[in-house]
Amino acid sequence: MDIEQLCKSLGPIDIDDLRTAILAEAQEAWFSNTERQNSYEVHRQTRSMVLVFCDGPMHDLEVSKETAWDRLASSAVPVMHELIARCYPPGGTIIRAMAANLPPKGRIKTHYDAHASFRYSHRIHVPITTNPRVRFMIDGRPHQLSVGEAYEINNQKMHSVMNTGQEDRITFIFDYLPPGAIAQSQQSA
Repeated sequence: MDIEQLCKSLGPIDIDDLRTAILAEAQEAWFSNTERQNSYEVHRQTRSMVLVFCDGPMHDLEVSKETAWDRLASSAVPVMHELIARCYPPGGTIIRAMAANLPPKGRIKTHYDAHASFRYSHRIHVPITTNPRVRFMIDGRPHQLSVGEAYEINNQKMHSVMNTGQEDRITFIFDYLPPGAIAQSQQSA
């Protein structure tokens, strides 16, 4: 969503259970769903554990639970619900949720999120691990996201991530589509 700033802090969030659950996953779990990496060139160097994903045109989005739902939902849902209750209008839909891993020397090339759903949904990042050598650029400006904080990013601006550190950069990401967004998108079309 094109919010009024590049990156908005949503404040502190308790991620202890979510962090423990994600870090306890076996390495193979990061490779159980490779659709993002195979479908989107910019995500080729990432790994992900997908809980929820959507497909189809904006007026007929199909939201489905994916392979990581059964393993991570009990720790992820409370984090998502707390942030939604604190920052957004109730009654919307979570249309994507995943743990995304950018390994050392990995890069997400400059892009903006093009699917129509990204123009109407809030993209929330919750850092799980990071290091000082992660460079997250939005509209040409660097942003350092801290573990224990949540952020909404303006995914309609060009953005990229580079991890030149020695540790994985793991972020829990979810997209929240507020109530009425689908109707609003149809009026704009």
